[in-house]
Amino acid sequence: MDINFSQTTSLRVRYGETDQMGYCYYGNYAQYFEVGRVEALRSFGMSYKQMESAGVMLPVSEFNVRYFAPAYYDDLLSIKTKIVGLKGPRLFFGYEVENESGKVISIATTTLVFVAKETMRPISPPDDFYQLMLQHEVK
Repeated sequence: MDINFSQTTSLRVRYGETDQMGYCYYGNYAQYFEVGRVEALRSFGMSYKQMESAGVMLPVSEFNVRYFAPAYYDDLLSIKTKIVGLKGPRLFFGYEVENESGKVISIATTTLVFVAKETMRPISPPDDFYQLMLQHEVK
């Protein structure tokens, strides 16, 4: 199922997230994408906390990122997070990070898998989540 949903989250690069060159350390982007993903799911109508309370986990199974330009200390970044698809137990996300001037400095994708908390085995998405997905399905 193809999905068309996006949400934008802003965050500022903190001093401790930069390296000696003044660039935002590349490893921090995974956390930025997580912030975007959590907020996108919340605005979609389903939080990680709700799913975990219901015995469902969503670990990342794949992460791909490209960097085009650095972010610097105190830059205000916009993380546009897209929920782009659902295939079986896999949920697909896309991301764009823009700096304050609107330049895309990074893009990424992640694949997450719905798993049962007790067994850590893949499961179908919860029905309430699936119903939310149907509202944003690309026809």
